[in-house]
Amino acid sequence: MKMANEVKIRPLADKVVIKVIEETEATPGGIILPDSAREKPQKGEVLAVGPGKTLEQGSKEEMEVKAGDVVLFTKYGGTDIKFDDQEYKILSVRDILAVIEQ
Repeated sequence: MKMANEVKIRPLADKVVIKVIEETEATPGGIILPDSAREKPQKGEVLAVGPGKTLEQGSKEEMEVKAGDVVLFTKYGGTDIKFDDQEYKILSVRDILAVIEQ
């Protein structure tokens, strides 16, 4: 398991802990958008990665993401949690659509 930013959450199996990256709250014209009008965030930084799902023959499935990756994930995937006054999302690696190369 790899961790970044001293997160004290250790995901199990094929789960990943993500810190959601919020997009800007205003339109290009400067209009401030209320929470109800904003798109649900789909971008985040991977903070911790589980060891991988155990396969039938006993080996572990290799995880395709690592701590520090910025990823796009499914709009309604995962579970939102609050831990130590911070908000995170725990989701399956299958809910991650892509890694953003920087």
